[in-house]
Amino acid sequence: MTQAATGSEPDERVPGRRWTVRLDPVGRGSAEVRVSCSRPACAERRLPSAAAGRTAAVAHLTAHLRATPAPRADTYCACRADGCRAHLPDTDRHARTAQPWRCGGPVVLAVITDRAGRWWQALECCSRCAAATPGARTTAASPPSAPRTAGRPTPAVAGPGAGTPQFSDQQVTTRTGGPAHLPVPAPRPRPARRRPPEGRVGRRVIPRDLRPVSLRDELTELGDLFRAYQKRPEPDLALLADLQERKARAFLTWSEVNCDVTLRLEAQRAEQAAAVIRRQHQHRTGCVPDGEEPGVARLLTGPAQWEYARSVLAYVAGHTPLPGAEARLLVLMLTLRTAHTGTGNLVGQDVNALGLTDPEDLVQQLTGCGWLSLPGTVGDLLASRPENPTPITVPSLVPGKDGTGPFTFGRKTRPKLSGWAQRAVSDKKLRKAKAPADARLLAVTLATWTDDVGRLGPGGRGVTLDALTTRVPVDADELRDLVDRLTAADWLTDAALTDTHLTGRLTERLLPLTCPLAD
Repeated sequence: MTQAATGSEPDERVPGRRWTVRLDPVGRGSAEVRVSCSRPACAERRLPSAAAGRTAAVAHLTAHLRATPAPRADTYCACRADGCRAHLPDTDRHARTAQPWRCGGPVVLAVITDRAGRWWQALECCSRCAAATPGARTTAASPPSAPRTAGRPTPAVAGPGAGTPQFSDQQVTTRTGGPAHLPVPAPRPRPARRRPPEGRVGRRVIPRDLRPVSLRDELTELGDLFRAYQKRPEPDLALLADLQERKARAFLTWSEVNCDVTLRLEAQRAEQAAAVIRRQHQHRTGCVPDGEEPGVARLLTGPAQWEYARSVLAYVAGHTPLPGAEARLLVLMLTLRTAHTGTGNLVGQDVNALGLTDPEDLVQQLTGCGWLSLPGTVGDLLASRPENPTPITVPSLVPGKDGTGPFTFGRKTRPKLSGWAQRAVSDKKLRKAKAPADARLLAVTLATWTDDVGRLGPGGRGVTLDALTTRVPVDADELRDLVDRLTAADWLTDAALTDTHLTGRLTERLLPLTCPLAD
């Protein structure tokens, strides 16, 4: 009877819990990754880089471990069906009673991870299985429980094996008939990876005895730089082209030292790769040779026009006669309409499309202080249509007796600048979101403060808040709200606002509106 009860005991147990957190790429051409959990209640997350995905995956699994109760002593090993090396091959019940499994020990909660950092798994298993799995870490163990017996009362005096938990393997008994303590082996250490005896660059091993020493040091440094580049969250095509050119020179010298034709061929491939990458960088930044189309067709096509746009924004920041972001945006658009001669044409839609709270009152204030001159009333201006525009004059922009004004660009450049600003403040996503005037002013300002790939600030290091608030007159709380509005309108991405800087980048669709800063 005792044997029958012991043989049927594994069938009374429940399977051990197990769940997996995975890190997968979103798709080609994107650095985003997807973090998913096998638990149905956990929603999938998307993060901008693999490093951020690993951090989120580890934090997600850690939260599960903290919320998970202690391992249950009456469970099967969750690894039993996976061909665990601590088990013998699964056979029928009669064979198992004749040849017991090699698992045993208390039930523990173990964590196993992929060496490549692509998945993390937590499972309930016995301590022997945890010890037999390389790299497994035990986070919790089950409390000891008294052995089960079929139809027998619990003995008053505990024997040598009392308090030892029962497991899914066949019980090992002593000569007196009681369960014996099974020794728990120490966890096996993760097999250490042996570092290669020589340095590497790509798939090439750099011999220790390579001479001259300067060549060996250059090849070793190149290998380290290429591996560091692969870990960058953002690509830098200019840097990669420089590395390929250095590799071509170093491999050419190496081929001459060793008289190896394959090294010469690899040097030629590196030189070709450097030329292709350099051309990609030029197309992306718009700096391409004459006669070739740039990869990004910007509305303002050269550094001179980019500087002109920044000069107009700087002038408006110091010469707006009324306070507030709405007045500054309207003055900016009117300045661009009249920048060359001080006069220009305007229609009502040009003013009504700026998201102003009260456009009629604002135009009335500009005419009242003498900054703007109209031939008729403000109502006539706001009601005018393209077939009958209203002529306007800004006296402060009329050239002096010497024929010069506050700006140095010519009459052909002025409509390009005006069209660029109108395109930026009337962006379809801003119109759909009904963005206010201060958000549109921030948008057109940030378009002039990016690098060649749309990152904010010189070199992508961000824009200082002191410089930003001189162009967009808002306080810190208002600025945070405007950044959120532009992010929701698909204008900004990866935006982060600190006490000193605004970092992030303009989205890919807005690169034609950017005016890259000089390096």
